Amino acid sequence: MIQTRPLPVSPDQQLRNIGWNWMLGTDTLAYLTNEVVVVKPAEADAYYEAANQLFDMLVEAGQHVIDTNRFSELGIPANLVDLIKLSWSDDRHIQLYGRFDLAGGIAGQPIKLIEFNADTATCIPETAVVQYAHLLANGLDEERQFNSVYETLVGQFRDILLQNEDLQPTLLLSALRGFPEDDSNVAVLGEAAREAGFTVEFEYIDKVEFSVDEGVFKQNPQTGHFDKFDFWFKLIPWEYIGEEESDLAHILTEAVRRRQVVVLNPAYSLLFQSKYILKILWELYPYHPLLLQTETRPLTDRPYVEKVLFGREGANVRILDEQGRVTAEAEGEYGDYPKIYQEYVDLPTDAAGKRYQAGVFYAGESCGLGYRRGGVILDNGAQFVGHVVE
Repeated sequence: MIQTRPLPVSPDQQLRNIGWNWMLGTDTLAYLTNEVVVVKPAEADAYYEAANQLFDMLVEAGQHVIDTNRFSELGIPANLVDLIKLSWSDDRHIQLYGRFDLAGGIAGQPIKLIEFNADTATCIPETAVVQYAHLLANGLDEERQFNSVYETLVGQFRDILLQNEDLQPTLLLSALRGFPEDDSNVAVLGEAAREAGFTVEFEYIDKVEFSVDEGVFKQNPQTGHFDKFDFWFKLIPWEYIGEEESDLAHILTEAVRRRQVVVLNPAYSLLFQSKYILKILWELYPYHPLLLQTETRPLTDRPYVEKVLFGREGANVRILDEQGRVTAEAEGEYGDYPKIYQEYVDLPTDAAGKRYQAGVFYAGESCGLGYRRGGVILDNGAQFVGHVVE
């Protein structure tokens, strides 16, 4: 059973003290609980090792997809295949970060991969900053947490600059309008990029200008001129660009090919984002202790989870028993995507019966742990719960 420890003092004042008061008043703090999960040092180490190993396995799986031309099985739009291959074969295109969602790892339960949020992973402010400030606010040592997300992101941005010295260190961050959570995630990334040496600006996607020959631009409100950015981070799913913005998919392919822009995360992150990669992993590493059996047909001998290839925040997920009867389901807008079927595994629970799913960030290496807490299917109403290592 999950053990939690109360931390009654809010992190508000600590966030102000460390200069992150801009985060106050956003959606982030509302989801933070006044308690943390107690994690043993060996459990924290196991999460670290698991995410590192899983990312190496994903790279092998991605190479397999490219070598055997299985893009359509993954549901990847054909107009993004060239850009995926281009970014994959060029080491200058670095996966900035992603987040592994894991079952188990605590209370004696083995760690199992649920999925990897490779393209537009959120929960960065909660994991990187808020849970850290929560420890400080309650007089606990910051070292008592598996959390170097912010520092590791700074390191990743520095590596990206070193690998792309032919480009200017100008970064434009973009998100869709109307999603405050996305804005706060992008803001943390912007702080890390500035510390790494980038000049950073933000613009919503509908105001960004794109050119095949010249790359990515934002209009300067002071001068009216359009400023060019050699790096573009988008908290906008690649599959959305491929499916809904085919002209943009073409422009970005050619602009990347001509070294007019580097896009973060690179297009190849779509290989990892498609939940079909879970089936590829099972093919390549059958019965691996970190994996759950995943197939294209329902499992008949055990409970299983039905997932769409591209879904977010628990939408369109169904849990079924071994007879195929639905025991839980969530509505959503992704129901037209093909489905995969993954072995069901119980999440660890606390004394109140609430379930906990671990999220481990990966930015070149494993770098931070946090938990989402909720019901049988974790949706966008799930709470974020920090942790303390002791």
